[in-house]
Amino acid sequence: MVERVLVTLDGAIRDPDAPLLYADDIGVLRGDGIFETVLVRGGVPGALELHLARLRRSAEALDLPAPDLEAWRFAVELAAEQWGSEREGTLRMVLTRGRDSDHGAAGERMANKGGDLAGAEPATTGYVFVVPVPDRVEKARTEGVSVITLSKGISIDLAQNAPWLLLGAKSLSYATNMSALRFAQRMGADDVIFTSTEHRVLEGPRSTVVVQRDNQLITPPARNGVLPGTTQRALFAQAEKAGWECRYEPLFTADLITADAIWMLSSITLAARVNSLDGLRMSAPGNADEIVEMVNRGIALPGSLADW
Repeated sequence: MVERVLVTLDGAIRDPDAPLLYADDIGVLRGDGIFETVLVRGGVPGALELHLARLRRSAEALDLPAPDLEAWRFAVELAAEQWGSEREGTLRMVLTRGRDSDHGAAGERMANKGGDLAGAEPATTGYVFVVPVPDRVEKARTEGVSVITLSKGISIDLAQNAPWLLLGAKSLSYATNMSALRFAQRMGADDVIFTSTEHRVLEGPRSTVVVQRDNQLITPPARNGVLPGTTQRALFAQAEKAGWECRYEPLFTADLITADAIWMLSSITLAARVNSLDGLRMSAPGNADEIVEMVNRGIALPGSLADW
């Protein structure tokens, strides 16, 4: 049983313990790049087409060259095959802007030494890496998570007024998110729900927030500066077929308290029910298992690029 799998976009299976990145890779120097995290279950990458669609969307937001989705799809499926079907795996698709030395001053493209006036497009860095699922995941799935709300210090209008902040892209710049999770752990909590300056619900550091109310599932809209969720989309597709009403609409912090349940949805943990919010215990609804089953059915399907 392998512990790590590394595949590059040329379809080569690499030694995961051998050096891969250059020291001046811009993804390392500045966090200038994007990524996707995919659950490998039974040797199959979950909701792959949705992840590829979001990768393409993030690349567009960062002005990166359009990803070769066929190459990414082949690399992901090869990596999942190499990982095997005996246990779940965390698969990451990573794409950076490439080497700093291949770019001119202020990140501008260098002129092609061969005389092409248009210049050559510097090579990006792309690879797929698979590791075991973190130990925390099983507990979060079965017992739920304790959550605290933290202000992100931004308005819900910021994403539309300042698109260069990349609030709706899955960029490599995750330091703030991880800092919030460490703060939550110091406070004795498992996870965080970010809120805006208007006390609107945003998202978790690595998850989408979905509120369950009667037969309704509600999540904040992407225009509020949240990352569109692949697992949330997979859930909504299944829930609508089962007769649930699924909506994208702004939520206040108070809506969390009055909800039947709050779900933190992510690609690896899948569905984690909030069992405690800011110290307030939250009981599981009678149909909690149905939500989990719909998520499992949803991510078992590849989805479609056209669905994004």
